[in-house]
Amino acid sequence: MGSASKQSNKPGKEGTADRRTRIAELRAEEQRRDRRNRFIAIGAATVLVASMLGVGAWVALDAKSKQDAKTADAKAPIEGVKTYDNLSRTHVTTKVNYPQVPPVGGDHSPIWANCMGTVYDKPLANENAVHSLEHGAVWVTYNSKASADDLKTLSDKVKVTPYSLMSPYPDEKGTITLTAWGTQLVLDSAKDPRVAEFFTKYVQGPQTQEPGASCSTTQ
Repeated sequence: MGSASKQSNKPGKEGTADRRTRIAELRAEEQRRDRRNRFIAIGAATVLVASMLGVGAWVALDAKSKQDAKTADAKAPIEGVKTYDNLSRTHVTTKVNYPQVPPVGGDHSPIWANCMGTVYDKPLANENAVHSLEHGAVWVTYNSKASADDLKTLSDKVKVTPYSLMSPYPDEKGTITLTAWGTQLVLDSAKDPRVAEFFTKYVQGPQTQEPGASCSTTQ
């Protein structure tokens, strides 16, 4: 019986050793799998972050490119624009004989015309409008040759543009005239793309004599 007992214990020990070996192998395999998963997760996260950074950089560069293009457009000369230098800026209470029609600057009234997107249905006094130009406004004028569509297009533009004003000017030679301080453009139609270009460049543009000055008469 003693001999039989020794023989029965031997398989049990071998079975335990086999189980321990198998468990160790399984744990090692699990650790290798965990390491692989971590490496995959880290790699995926790295790719995702790099992609996000790349998209962010592209968006920033694209925005900068568009802003640079807009700045370049604003600085580019507009075909047909005439400029005038050495314009006086004295406040006067008498009428002024301006050499340009409409005037582009010079001595003017101490009181400016409201130019917060204001559309007038009657002609303005030159001296008041010129003061508005000094504050950086664009003055849109027209004569009887302007069509109803022209007037609607121009008035719609002015109404949504602070530092602009519009009024009839029967004596002007051009159908439509856009005027800023020392700057003027004569057009035949409100559909001309130079209308938008002129507004972009000269509403509170570099020609402004008193940047930040009010364009409202209600203050």
